[in-house]
Amino acid sequence: MNTHSIPSWVWSILTVAALSIVALVTSSLWLPTVRELVAQPSDPQHNAETTDPHAGHDHAHAGHAETTSVKLSANGLKNINYQPLTVELSSYTRNITVPAMIVERPGRTQLNISAPLTGVITKIYPVEGASIESGSPMFEIRLTHEELVTAQSDLIRTAENLDVINRELARLTGLPEGVVAGNRILEQQYEKQRLDASLRAERQSLLLHGLNEKQVANILENKQLLDTLTVHAPNHLEGSESCSEAHSFHVQKMVARVGQQVQAGELLGVIADHCELYIEGRAFEDDAVRLREVAAQQLPISASLLTAGKLTDEITGLHLMYLADHVDPQTRAFRFFVALPNEVVTERTTNDGQHFVEWRFKPGQRMELHIPVETWEDEIVLPVEAVVDEGAEKYVYQQNGDHFDQVPVNVKYRDQTNVVIANNGALFPGDVVAARGAYEMHLTLKNQAGGGVDPHAGHNH
Repeated sequence: MNTHSIPSWVWSILTVAALSIVALVTSSLWLPTVRELVAQPSDPQHNAETTDPHAGHDHAHAGHAETTSVKLSANGLKNINYQPLTVELSSYTRNITVPAMIVERPGRTQLNISAPLTGVITKIYPVEGASIESGSPMFEIRLTHEELVTAQSDLIRTAENLDVINRELARLTGLPEGVVAGNRILEQQYEKQRLDASLRAERQSLLLHGLNEKQVANILENKQLLDTLTVHAPNHLEGSESCSEAHSFHVQKMVARVGQQVQAGELLGVIADHCELYIEGRAFEDDAVRLREVAAQQLPISASLLTAGKLTDEITGLHLMYLADHVDPQTRAFRFFVALPNEVVTERTTNDGQHFVEWRFKPGQRMELHIPVETWEDEIVLPVEAVVDEGAEKYVYQQNGDHFDQVPVNVKYRDQTNVVIANNGALFPGDVVAARGAYEMHLTLKNQAGGGVDPHAGHNH
């Protein structure tokens, strides 16, 4: 066969066919590579953006690093009850805390109401728990004591005889001289002196039986026996500065009952004056020296009510009254007392005229007393909620624009309410930190970093 007679275009067709057959047979070897090359874009910048999903984003926020900074939405800040606090230098007084309890003032708070005379209770005015003013009627007693009846009768009889003598003397002295013998007038004068002495003695006898001057005067004026006695609330004892304003008594206990026969001196009820109470603290012998200094210098003491295991209702400006003169042999603790001014918080009057009040502080309430020990000047003082503990590290969260930066700090001292931060440049006056919500910010930051959350972080065990 003469190959020179075949046209060139036939050879081109045969070459292309042969190459196609070879490519088809070897497609399993080169086709995957070709597909990968075709799938990759030819633009280098586009390749970089596709390879790095974070490319093109700015992670270098000004003033903070993402690993130590957290950003919360407005709702997030509300959810954690965020409260800002501006850092400032202030003085801090270190205190010792001692347990205490509110008690009544011995010999001042409680007053016993006793029956002044023997008789039968015919009426009781206040009910137990009510509030009464000084001089208010409390009990009405029908007198049955024979000695009292006799003493009243003698007083009236003596008063009548004295009136007769006075009239007789007036008649005799009005007669002309020499009509009546001088010894007759003298005898009447002696009799008058004797009756005056008897009247004074009988008045004193009635006063000793329990009547007052007004009641005795009424017996002499009306010439009638006193058959009913009303027992009134007494006047307040000598007042203190906190009890200078008018205030009422509280009927603590009502012992007597209507129709009950009572003897002179028998207890009818107990009233209390709660305008001022005492806080009874218990301290150990090691604290005695410091307590004496506080009492001598009249340094202010603060106290907090202990309600459901939490400290509430802080009272400041209190002063130590005195220290007990003996130590408990079993607990080795001694008592000391702090004056506690009181105030009425609610009051109401019922339809039947009974008046009720509620005092802010009540005997039996538990408290904690904070006794000053030493004072530090120019310190950074933050609430305990503002500092988060994580092992040896302590953090606060400082506001930086719309973020909060984690700032490590050195804690010099901590009590139940405050933390003293070293003034070493970690924080400066004018910085704003999270006074509340710092612990939640710390958890958010750890979750943001992908680390495990320590459920005990931020808690002081």
